[in-house]
Amino acid sequence: MLTALLIMLPPVHYSPWRRRLVSMVSTVLLLLVSVTLLFQILADGMTFYAVGNWVPPFGIIMVADLVSAIMLCLTAFLAVGAVFYGSAGEDERGSFFHPLFQFQLMGINGAFLTGDLFNLFVFFEVLLIASYALLIHAGGKNKTKAAVHYVVLNLTGSAIFLLALAVLYGSLGTLNIADMALKVADLPPDNQILVKVGGLMLLIVFGLKAAILPLQFWLPATYSSASAPVAALFAVMTKIGVYALLRVFTTIFGEQAGPLAGLATNLMWVFGLATLFLGALGVLASKDFRKLVANLVLVSVGSLVAMVAFQNTAANAAILYYTVHSTLICGALFLLADLIAIQRGKAGDRLVAARRVSQPVLLGGLFVFAAISVAGLPPFSGFIGKLMLLQAAVGSDKQFWLWSFLLLCSLMVLVGLSRAGSTLFWRVSGMQKADERALPLQVFAVFWLLSASILMMVFAGPLTELGFAGATQLGDVIQTIRTILPASGVSL
Repeated sequence: MLTALLIMLPPVHYSPWRRRLVSMVSTVLLLLVSVTLLFQILADGMTFYAVGNWVPPFGIIMVADLVSAIMLCLTAFLAVGAVFYGSAGEDERGSFFHPLFQFQLMGINGAFLTGDLFNLFVFFEVLLIASYALLIHAGGKNKTKAAVHYVVLNLTGSAIFLLALAVLYGSLGTLNIADMALKVADLPPDNQILVKVGGLMLLIVFGLKAAILPLQFWLPATYSSASAPVAALFAVMTKIGVYALLRVFTTIFGEQAGPLAGLATNLMWVFGLATLFLGALGVLASKDFRKLVANLVLVSVGSLVAMVAFQNTAANAAILYYTVHSTLICGALFLLADLIAIQRGKAGDRLVAARRVSQPVLLGGLFVFAAISVAGLPPFSGFIGKLMLLQAAVGSDKQFWLWSFLLLCSLMVLVGLSRAGSTLFWRVSGMQKADERALPLQVFAVFWLLSASILMMVFAGPLTELGFAGATQLGDVIQTIRTILPASGVSL
């Protein structure tokens, strides 16, 4: 927030390079602060900040545990790549790119850190308002059309969110997540149906944010029409919906919730697999590379939502690892799609014969690396992430279905990416223009995001241990209640 305000004030506002420098430095500092917070939580455990020093469950609290800290680090790492790419010139094609970018980061980080549902709604609105403007950055008919659909759907989701909060507050008398988890287990029978309705309404809201079937139809057009750095940052937006599902339905409606335990898990399981398959079909059917990448986001969302339905430590650890992998690689692919489109002339990112790109070795190599990783082939992070997803299902009654869908859809994704790569780099017609080359900041941004796949492979051991530690902490609802509400009297 402070960075966005600083950028809009003179003398920073009147200088493009000052705007870029402030935004880039601030985003790098955000990454450093997020990593520092992660290590602090590893050392000292979950922590929270009570705004205005109001004792929970009253007032606003910001809660940092391992899961939220991991998501903060993911967002900051992704944002560094996006802001560096945007600072290569994309930011000057419209107004207020950097302030809006920083406001959106504020909303995303707030959504990950909030400890109550009403302020989750507030931060949703902050990030959505910024995303509305970022979506139409640089203008254009396609951007405007996609923005209208995006705004209308999210306003509808916001209205449903408020109704859900009203129902839950009327039934439980609180919107503090830890306090809700404490009270939901002791609900009188008359109130259980109301809380169930409120929980299912939250499923609709978070399902819309995550873009799961049948609420996914807005995503391919929206993400493919956004500018490259905006689309890259949007790669984490759907994960906010998945995070909200994981947080709410594990903490509030987890195994300690009595008659409401496991609420909506069957729905998440069915619709998660359906979204996974639909995304893979979209990858095969896409006629544009950007829409193909947008459908890869659906594939990752479907996989993650299906895993939320397991509600166990192994599944949640797999969710954390795979979320980081899929978000960063899809973000890199959005940036790479823009570089390819620029060098192919009028054909852009359409999967048709066009002139040869100016840097076939560089862009082709980056494409092959990203495709191998996102498809889940060894040895990169995609393989490790999908292996964790498969292992989490071993021994459950869902194993056959998860393995079948995940492996089949991985094959479909591999075929779709192979077709796209052969078209973009081998089906050549027309004259090549040698003057269109990727700028150093753009190349750095793509390398930065793709490097995550190598780092996650090299440090797979510590990272998977971190994922299991986060999943264990998330599942320990009693300890969460005791930390945030020490006067509750809950005993281990």
